[in-house]
Amino acid sequence: MLDRDHCLALDAGDPLRDFRDEFVLPEGVVYLVGNSLGALPRRTAERVRQAVEDEWGGQLVGGWNLAGWYEQPLTTGDRLAPLIGAGPGQVVVGNTTSIAVYQTVAAAARLRPDRRVIVSDVRNFPTDHYMVQGLAGLLGGYEVRDFAEGRFDDAAVVLLSEVDYRTGARHDVPAVTARVQAAGALMVWDVCHSVGAMEVDVSMADFAVGCTYKYLNAGPGAPAFLYVNPRHLAAAENVLPGWHGHAEPFAFEPGFRPAEGIRRFAVGTPHVLSFAALEAALDVWERVSMRQVRAKSVALTSLFIDLVGDALELASPLDAADRGSQVSLYHPDGYPVMRALIDRGVHGDFRAPDILRFGFAPLYTRFVDVHDAAAVLAEVLEKELWREEKYARRLAVT
Repeated sequence: MLDRDHCLALDAGDPLRDFRDEFVLPEGVVYLVGNSLGALPRRTAERVRQAVEDEWGGQLVGGWNLAGWYEQPLTTGDRLAPLIGAGPGQVVVGNTTSIAVYQTVAAAARLRPDRRVIVSDVRNFPTDHYMVQGLAGLLGGYEVRDFAEGRFDDAAVVLLSEVDYRTGARHDVPAVTARVQAAGALMVWDVCHSVGAMEVDVSMADFAVGCTYKYLNAGPGAPAFLYVNPRHLAAAENVLPGWHGHAEPFAFEPGFRPAEGIRRFAVGTPHVLSFAALEAALDVWERVSMRQVRAKSVALTSLFIDLVGDALELASPLDAADRGSQVSLYHPDGYPVMRALIDRGVHGDFRAPDILRFGFAPLYTRFVDVHDAAAVLAEVLEKELWREEKYARRLAVT
C-alpha cells in the first residue's frame, strides 16, 4: 500500500486536491518547506499589482483612506482570527514575530508585577528566547527559567511554541494553558509552526503570536500577528507605543494615549504591499476546512515516516497526535544530505546540528510528492551522493 500507484490513488480522492492548482510550483520540484516559507498563491501577483499600480499609482497618498490601508492591521486581523480560534477585534497584524513576542511577554509581565520570573523553553525558536532574555535584562531583576523545570508558581508569564520548530513535537495547548494559569501565571503561545497546518485555538490563552509566511503562504517577510484575550484588552500595555497605537494618531499629541481595544498593540505604519500579499493568501484560507487540512497533514507525515522506515532516526514524535505538519530526521551530516536532496528536486531544510526537516503543506503537497521525496532520499543515502565536496560548503540560509 506504499507504492506510487497507491499514492496517486490517494491524490485522486483527496478533497483538497484542487487547491494545489492555486499555487505556483516549479516543474520537477517536490516542495517540503512550507513550514519555513509557503508557496506562492497564484492570485498574489494580481493583488500586489493592484496595490502598486491602482492604489499607490492611482490614488497616491489617498490610498490610506480610499484603499483602506490605514485599517489593514485590524481588518486583516479579523480575517485571520478564525484560523486561531479568535474573534473580531482580538487580533492585530503588523511588524514581525520577534516584535510581537516582545510586546506580549512584556504586557503579560506588567499584568503580574508581583512576580519576577519569565518561563521560556530554551529549545524554542531562538528569536523567542532571545527576546525574552533581552526583555528580562532591560527590566532588571527578572529570572528567565526553562520550561522543562516545570515550576510556574512564581512565574509572571510562560512563553511556548505550540509546535517545536526542530522536531515538530506538539504541545497540548489546553492542558498546558490550564496548568500555567492555575499557577497564577499568564500564557503566551507562539503558533508560527501550527497556524495553517491544523486547527489552532488560542482562545483560552492570555496572548498569542504568529507569522503568516509559513503555512499561510503570505510571502517572505509577511507581517506577523498578535492576539490579546478580551479579558486583558483594557489593562494590557503596549511597551512599544508607536503612533498607530495611539487613540488619535492624527492629533499628533506629544504624549501617548493608548487606543481602545486591540489597536493599542499596533506600532508603526503598516507595510501595505506585504499586506496585499497576505490578503490574497487569506482569500484561499477562507474556503478551506481546517479539519480536512489536519487530516491530510497527519496522512502525509505518517506516509513519509512509513516510507523512510529505519533508514534514518526519527526526531519527530511517532504518534501523529503529538506532532505538527513536519517530519524531522537525524543525520550527523544532515547539511550536505539536504543539499544533495535539493539538487535532485526535493526541497527540505536543515537545522543545526543534525536535523533534516520536511514540512508538509496540505493545500499543495500531494501523496505522490511524499513517495517521490522518500525515494530520492533513499537514493542519496544508499549511494552516498551527499559526499560530493560542493555540498559541504554552507550557504547563508540553511
